[in-house]
Amino acid sequence: MKTETVAHTSKCELILALDLDEKAEALALLDRLENALDWVKVGLQMFTRWGPDLLDEVASRGYRVFLDLKLHDIPNTVAGSIKSLIHRPVQMLTLHASGGPEMISAARAARDDSGGNVKLVAVTILTSMDETILARIGMNGPMEDRVGSLGEMAVGAGADGLVCSPLELDALRKRLGTLPLLVTPGIRPAESDPGDQKRIMTPAMAASAGTNFIVVGRPILKADNPHAATVQITEELNEVSSSHG
Repeated sequence: MKTETVAHTSKCELILALDLDEKAEALALLDRLENALDWVKVGLQMFTRWGPDLLDEVASRGYRVFLDLKLHDIPNTVAGSIKSLIHRPVQMLTLHASGGPEMISAARAARDDSGGNVKLVAVTILTSMDETILARIGMNGPMEDRVGSLGEMAVGAGADGLVCSPLELDALRKRLGTLPLLVTPGIRPAESDPGDQKRIMTPAMAASAGTNFIVVGRPILKADNPHAATVQITEELNEVSSSHG
């Protein structure tokens, strides 16, 4: 993968979740945003429809790419998937922590052997899930315990960071320290519709809790003025960074 180092920093950055049906609509939106943010998340929905060439088109507009495929398979298959992305402009890539330590270690080895430095971030528990849903799939116990154990295992196996709910940020920082990158979906500006997210925070709250990146989709995608909505969120994050500096 064509990559560049993502520094571990106390500054919280915004990632736009580019979850749209049409490629032309998505690219037109990026042009309208005029690089008001650095990061764009390409998820499974768009990747499976438009293929890896979409990554090049996003990157050609000056954006960094967070490829959110949540890889979860046997170690050899995940390693091969990472190697297949060698020549694509991807700076962060997701995989599922529940794939286990051997899968994560294989992913890390594939990245290192290829000479890349794409950041591998492991998903602990999806933000659309709560303890009731977890119990239905046989994962009993407090959410914080499940997230903590999965996160500790993933980082120990070689993941550079985690994708987690904002509500677990404080516990993960206390358990894992400041080094792992934390990427946080489930972010909604004040008074926004929570949609299907069950464990949410505002941008400022998540930044104060210690996340490195927040992921925001619909509040920008559905805004009357997506550029203004993006600027408002980035300014909110910058205010938090300045107050902590």
